[in-house]
Amino acid sequence: MKMPTKAIICAAGLGTRFLPATKSIPKEMFPIIDKPVIQYIVEQAISAGVTDIIIVTGNNKKAIEDHFDRSYDLERQLIDNGKTTLAKELEKVANMANFIYLRQKGLPKGNARPILNAKHLISDDEPFFVFFADDFFMSKNKSWPSQLLDGYIQTGKSVISLVEVPIQDADKYGMADLGQEACPGVYKIQSLIEKPGKEKTPSNYASAGSYLLTPDIFQYLEREKVGANGEITLADSINDLSIDNELYGCLINGKWYDTGDQLKYIFAQVDIALEDDRYKIELNKYLKEKLSLD
Repeated sequence: MKMPTKAIICAAGLGTRFLPATKSIPKEMFPIIDKPVIQYIVEQAISAGVTDIIIVTGNNKKAIEDHFDRSYDLERQLIDNGKTTLAKELEKVANMANFIYLRQKGLPKGNARPILNAKHLISDDEPFFVFFADDFFMSKNKSWPSQLLDGYIQTGKSVISLVEVPIQDADKYGMADLGQEACPGVYKIQSLIEKPGKEKTPSNYASAGSYLLTPDIFQYLEREKVGANGEITLADSINDLSIDNELYGCLINGKWYDTGDQLKYIFAQVDIALEDDRYKIELNKYLKEKLSLD
C-alpha cells in the first residue's frame, strides 16, 4: 500500500468575514498567539509522513510564501543579538517540508478548483491529503492527519474527517450518513447530505473539511459539476465517490477549530493559550476575574 507524502492546502479564499484585516493580511496568516493558522496544519501534516506541501493560493497571498522561506538577514540579526534559539526556530520552519506554490486558476470557482489545479503533481497511484487552510484539530494523543492515515491503512480507501456537532447545527454542515464501522472510529460513508437541517439529517456527524483521498477522486472532480451556488465543490465529488465506490469517515479524536469564523477564531486563541505553559496561569486568572466581575 502506497503511503501519502503530499498534502494540498487550499488557501485561495478571500477571507471576507475578516475584512478589513484581510485586505492586506491573508487569513491563513492570522496568528494563534505567535504561530499562523496554516503552520499548525503544516506541522500536523508532517507528523503523518508528509514531505511535500502544495499550497494553492490566490491574490494577496505572498505572505504565506515568505513565512515558509528562509530569511537570512533576520536570522543573522537574531544571532548577532544573542537570540540563537529563535533564529534556529525560523530556520526550522523553512526546512520542515518541500513547499510548492500554485496560483488558483479556472472557472467555475469553488473549493474543488485548487485540487484540480494540483492534479499534475499527484501520481496516478498516489493517495494525498487535502486541507483547508483555516480548519484544524488539536489532539493531545495523535495528530488528526495521523488518525486519517490510520483509517486509510485499515481500509485502503479515501477517508474524510468527521466531527460530532449539535443536531441543531445540521443546517450548517455536510452531514454523513454512516454505515458499518470498519474499525474503531472509522465508518463506511453511505452519502454526504449538504446542510440538511435537524429534521432531515441522517446523523449528528459532520464532514470537517480535511481528507485523505485516493486518486480516483479526480474522475469525479473533472466532471466539474456545478452546484446550486454556481461553484464546483469537493463535497459533491466525494458524495459521488461514496455512491460508486467505498468511502470512509474517521471520527477525529480532538478539538476542531474553524478559524474562518471570527468567534471560533477567538475560541481557538483562548483554548490553545490555556494549554500553553507560558500563558495558562495568568490567562486562567484573568478569565476568572473577568467572569466574576460580569
